[in-house]
Amino acid sequence: MAPIRGYPGPGGGQVGSMDPPTMWRATTVQACGLWPFAAGSGAPMTGVPLGQHIFTGATVCGDPLSWFTRARYISNPSLFMLGMPGLGKSTLVNRMLIGLSATGVVPLVLGDLKPDYADTVRALGGQVIPVGRGVGGINVLDPGAMGAAAARIGGEAGQVLMAETHGRVLNMVAALITIVRGRPMDDHEQSVLSAALHHLRERTAPGRAPLLPDLLAVLSEGPDRVRAVTLDRGEDTRYRDAVDPLHRSLLGILDGPLGGTFASETSTRIDPGAPAVCIDISRIGEADTQLTAAAMLAAWSDGLGTVAASHALADAGLTPRRWFFTVLDELWRPLRSASGIVDRIDALTRLNRSLGLGDAKITHTLKDAEALGTDADRAKARGFVERAGMVVCAGLPRAEMEELGRVVGLSQREIELVSSWSSPPGWGAGGEHEEPPGRGRFLIKVGGRPGIPIKVAITDTERDLHNTNTRWTPNEQVPEPEPESRWSA
Repeated sequence: MAPIRGYPGPGGGQVGSMDPPTMWRATTVQACGLWPFAAGSGAPMTGVPLGQHIFTGATVCGDPLSWFTRARYISNPSLFMLGMPGLGKSTLVNRMLIGLSATGVVPLVLGDLKPDYADTVRALGGQVIPVGRGVGGINVLDPGAMGAAAARIGGEAGQVLMAETHGRVLNMVAALITIVRGRPMDDHEQSVLSAALHHLRERTAPGRAPLLPDLLAVLSEGPDRVRAVTLDRGEDTRYRDAVDPLHRSLLGILDGPLGGTFASETSTRIDPGAPAVCIDISRIGEADTQLTAAAMLAAWSDGLGTVAASHALADAGLTPRRWFFTVLDELWRPLRSASGIVDRIDALTRLNRSLGLGDAKITHTLKDAEALGTDADRAKARGFVERAGMVVCAGLPRAEMEELGRVVGLSQREIELVSSWSSPPGWGAGGEHEEPPGRGRFLIKVGGRPGIPIKVAITDTERDLHNTNTRWTPNEQVPEPEPESRWSA
């Protein structure tokens, strides 16, 4: 038997080590002549190319819209993503945005907090709308694209769309009041608010959107339509007792931290024909939780209203059909802003027509839901995960994975795998750019099927477009100013 390193001596073949052979990848059509024994790996190949299967090396493709419309893997075109910060959640979603945009789908990033997606949307030729104090605002009473579509469609279909527009505006104003109060509105107050909005819309001139100060004026005047729902029975004192709490809350919006952003006309409306849209709220301070939550909810309402308007126009045969993919990132922020806000988020996402709309909701852990004030709110927040067609997990601690396993069904091996991705690099790790072991690694779960573990390797273009640690990148040396030139005598 020959020694491990071959026979010693000239021509004996003794070598120190064998170089590994070069690995090549090709389709079955290209490689069938070289290797006719090809077999499928079982990895899905429909949708945006996401990465490679960790164990088999096979390419894995997928996104909520493709798996719903073409592959029929899921019954709901939605994605819920969880994972610790810094492991690549927004990077994976950015890849989905780019891939879906190439197929004609319109990405909508409704509330970009860092921003993670603004540069990608600009590169796609889309529209970036800044929102914040001094940079741009949203008029929550503006019917926006839905109102314009209802007027264009006309007839019974237009009236139906206008009624849906009223419901969306009512829900958004109620959400702002919930944030200011820290608790939900009372039922009779919603009736008063609805009647006041109806009266305001009827008396506002066509082509002009009412403002929150106009709504306050209606409550002060007390028209018959509004008084009827307060059961004032002709007594002004009973009317004032019924509407004063609502009146005070609206004054709190106008004179408080939200007034400068929501009390005036919308600075920039969403362009329904844009190839992509990002509402950038990154200029709102981290500590300004009320304004952040309100801006996110207003952005969601405006964006989802644009989607509903687009589908209504397509149903009427006035525009071609378009599909949309919405991104609702950092979901935990509005959830924690006030008790009952989860109802508003649920209503905003349920009011839109599900056909032609996929969505991705992103947060850190299930504990974001556990931090809510009531059992009912916690159950509704968990429903976001349960209703999702796809659940994608980045690195999470073991306790979090076991809790998630009770919601979506995870095997012990899957829990151990994802838990291992939440560990930081070792103390002895060298190198300037050492990454956490779980960065770019995800587990995709669909129903009771075994999870698909993938590794995402980003391209140079993606790396230039998306860097969530830009503020930790050293600046280039700032050149010293040149000395001023002086005239010599």
